[in-house]
Amino acid sequence: MKILLIEDEQAVAGFIKKGFESEGFSLDIAYDGQTGKMFFENGLYEVVILDVNLPVINGFDLCRLFKQQNNRTSIIMLTAFDSIDNKTTGFEAGADDYLVKPFQFKELLLRVKALSRRTAHTEKQILCLADLEVDISAKSVSRGGKRIDLTAREYALLEYLLLNKGRIISKVDIAEKVWDLNFETNTNVIEVYVNHLRKKIDKDFSSRLIHTVVGMGYVLRE
Repeated sequence: MKILLIEDEQAVAGFIKKGFESEGFSLDIAYDGQTGKMFFENGLYEVVILDVNLPVINGFDLCRLFKQQNNRTSIIMLTAFDSIDNKTTGFEAGADDYLVKPFQFKELLLRVKALSRRTAHTEKQILCLADLEVDISAKSVSRGGKRIDLTAREYALLEYLLLNKGRIISKVDIAEKVWDLNFETNTNVIEVYVNHLRKKIDKDFSSRLIHTVVGMGYVLRE
């Protein structure tokens, strides 16, 4: 399991990191909200341990942002803010658990393990090709472990190509089956979206996955 800890108190962060690594877990640390956001957007984490009173971006705002981006990642708030109002704000922001400082490491460990089991028991619908992964349930996309943000139409196009990987898909198929549109031969809208998708999926990687078959359509393959 990979964990992201966002905590501005370095002594506390070091204590938590040492504890989890002694239990065989991998843990990354960010000391402010902006760095935590960067870590989250560029990595795949099962659990985020999140302080509230953080520099740059506070924990409540981060929690909302993370849940919008990937609702399958479990988030536990770890904070000295112990009022019912604070807890209510945390859970309404999307937190899966809330632990008040000071705390015992054993309790934090047990709670993180419980969140991990909950995630593992959730059915995953993941489509893969090479190092490309699409989580259908979460509507999330990553390649080589790096998160890729797509628009709704770009995502729908990629999902359809991946469901039909190795098969040539015509422009008519894309227009009618992906976007429920009547295909017009005098428009280049399909080419435009395929190019947008290529820039995000293929441009910064060593191998291309989206291929054009002249006169026939497009195919997703290694």
